[in-house]
Amino acid sequence: MSTRTDTQSPALHVADSHDLIRVHGARENNLKDVRVEIPKRRLTVFTGVSGSGKSSLVFSTIAAESQRLINETYSAFVQGFMPTLARPDVDVLDGLTTAIIVDQQRMGADPRSTVGTATDANAMLRILFSRLGTPHIGSAQAFSFNVASISGAGAVTVERAGQKVKERRAFSVTGGMCPRCEGRGSVNDIDLTQLYDDSKSLNGGALTIPGYSMDGWYGRIFSGCGFFDPDKPIREFTKKELNDLLYKEPTKIKVDGINLTYEGLIPKIQKSMLSKDVDSLQSHIRAFVERAVTFTICPECDGTRLSEAARSSKINGISIADACAMQISDLAKWVRGLDEPSVAPLLATLQQVLDSFVEIGLGYLSLARPSGTLSGGEAQRVKMIRHLGSSLTDVTYVFDEPTTGLHPHDIQRMNDLLLRLRDKGNTVLVVEHKPETIAIADHVVDLGPGAGTAGGTVCFEGTVEELRAGDTITGRHLDDRAALKDTVRTPTGTLEIRGATANNLRDVDVDIPLGVLVVVTGVAGSGKSSLMHGSVPAGAGVVSIDQGAIRGSRRSNPATYTGLLDPIRKAFAKANGVKPALFSANSEGACPTCNGAGVIYTDLAMMAGVATTCEECEGKRFQASVLDYHFGGRDISEVLAMSVTEAEEFFRAGEARTPAAHAILHRLADVGLGYLSLGQPLTTLSGGERQRLKLATHLSEKGGVYVLDEPTTGLHLADVEQLLGLLDRLVESGKSVIVIEHHQAVMAHADWIIDLGPGAGHDGGRIVFEGTPADLVAARSTLTGEHLAAYVGIDR
Repeated sequence: MSTRTDTQSPALHVADSHDLIRVHGARENNLKDVRVEIPKRRLTVFTGVSGSGKSSLVFSTIAAESQRLINETYSAFVQGFMPTLARPDVDVLDGLTTAIIVDQQRMGADPRSTVGTATDANAMLRILFSRLGTPHIGSAQAFSFNVASISGAGAVTVERAGQKVKERRAFSVTGGMCPRCEGRGSVNDIDLTQLYDDSKSLNGGALTIPGYSMDGWYGRIFSGCGFFDPDKPIREFTKKELNDLLYKEPTKIKVDGINLTYEGLIPKIQKSMLSKDVDSLQSHIRAFVERAVTFTICPECDGTRLSEAARSSKINGISIADACAMQISDLAKWVRGLDEPSVAPLLATLQQVLDSFVEIGLGYLSLARPSGTLSGGEAQRVKMIRHLGSSLTDVTYVFDEPTTGLHPHDIQRMNDLLLRLRDKGNTVLVVEHKPETIAIADHVVDLGPGAGTAGGTVCFEGTVEELRAGDTITGRHLDDRAALKDTVRTPTGTLEIRGATANNLRDVDVDIPLGVLVVVTGVAGSGKSSLMHGSVPAGAGVVSIDQGAIRGSRRSNPATYTGLLDPIRKAFAKANGVKPALFSANSEGACPTCNGAGVIYTDLAMMAGVATTCEECEGKRFQASVLDYHFGGRDISEVLAMSVTEAEEFFRAGEARTPAAHAILHRLADVGLGYLSLGQPLTTLSGGERQRLKLATHLSEKGGVYVLDEPTTGLHLADVEQLLGLLDRLVESGKSVIVIEHHQAVMAHADWIIDLGPGAGHDGGRIVFEGTPADLVAARSTLTGEHLAAYVGIDR
């Protein structure tokens, strides 16, 4: 037996030398030949002002290439069913590992999607009830609200020994869907007075449904169907005529020799408008649906979505509907109490999923909660659940601001989770602005120095201490602390909320002061959004700006979204004596070769499609003849290439003076989007940029009360100061501003704070403090008070 006497470590194995992710020459979006080396099996935080290129480097370059390379390992047949990804614009990408992306994309708002279906917890519960539930009603699908019960019978032809024999076959499927609401939990009731004016005839313009004009096909169908007289006022219709107009089943008719299908208004509206997610509808159709349709809880299943049979099968007196309605922390205790060896592996896995909810701070949710109602931060944490118990190591986890929507009290728990993932041997990449999370980083990459074209370079790489000592915008602002205000404004009135019971609220009465800056705070799940979005009385003149995604294609840009393009097109048309439609890349002025897209897309089946700049218009999107028209010395493509700041200056004075355009541009600059170019596709904007774009469009609305949902999302420490200035300007212009927020700088700047809690779910839903920030700090009676006192540097 020999022993080593030398103290030298053995030579490094070649396999252990790949401990860096190397990125050289990254040019995605605004990145300028970025070169960076990221240590593996460490926690690296990417910081920088909003729009500096963090997401372009982390998501569009590193994570995108990792996913593309993994997809390429599948056969061409499988790749044909997968999203096609183009190789990022980068020279070298070395040392990549499998990337798991946990982003802030809100979960689909499909009415059938719930927290339980999104995390597979419902699938396990269904199997559990199909095995242990009494009375036994069928397989797992008998407990699914997405499976309808159907049965049928008929003759089938079977070939046996060369002979064709007819046999009678019957089949039945037992599903758990409530037949009345079809598994949606709510039924809709249509207000007929919003569909038509019964004092008019159809030809006289009685219909008030968007798109239902008598000039087009609908007019030909209604006039030629023969079921009623289109010249007779609707109030004079007989019972049968009215029934045919509203409810008639699809019926084949012939009008002017053309075969057509006639269908009553109600089933037609249900198919074309009510079967879709309301948020995905065009704004004028959404306004009609919200005006004409009331959604009420299904009286048959009481909102549980399940059939009577599915609700009748129970385990220890609890049905699957009861289990899904429980707070998840309570459901975890109930599952822990089940001792049944025949389903032991299932119980263990279900227990692990439910415990992960509690551990990640989402124990206050229920499995029945619709996934579309989750905030961006909640959706991100729900996606994290499937990775918490994973045995995989050497994986790259990519997080997009994981502290979004978290109270300072909850941020420590999130930090612990990130460190746990790292300590299992994983590489953790986090895009983050919160100093509490930056502080736990092993390595920091700071991008900037500015946003948009002024960003896209690496300003700093190193440890947190080196960042603090460095001269970058993040380093200088890392220890920023907002001070409590010496004086607070006096309210001009109150907004009364009485008996609020939405979600977990417990009969809350509160008077919200108007004419001042009010911050509503509390731990995640304490009832803040339920109070402000679900309980504000109708008609209070409230403009609500939430975290919902902006809907738009790659043809949409800030100019089209904000309505800025309308006054610009009119100004161009007036100056040149031509039609405004010529100055739209989606209309008459579009380049005929690329149809106004500026690029030509070539689909290569399972391989990434190729986008090449259109040779005809050179990416300008317009016909050459349109670019001969000028306004203020610029053509329309040059105007769309301007940044908001440049365009604001251009339209302010001189021959290009356009007050309507200047007003919109001023609002965009006001919310800190001066660096965006007018023609930049909406699909390339970050989450924080999209929310501030929405805020800019709402600034002109008439409502006197603005409710903002976490406006600091995606904002750099240096930008928070600018946001506070904007909030102050809104209040000073006579508006009332109510902010749902966790950021201590916003709390310290408030005139009035309403703190909900004391906990989340059924431990919250009460108001635990109302008063000024100074009183909250002095009392320290709540978790928020403790954290705010520590933030502003006031010791006990």
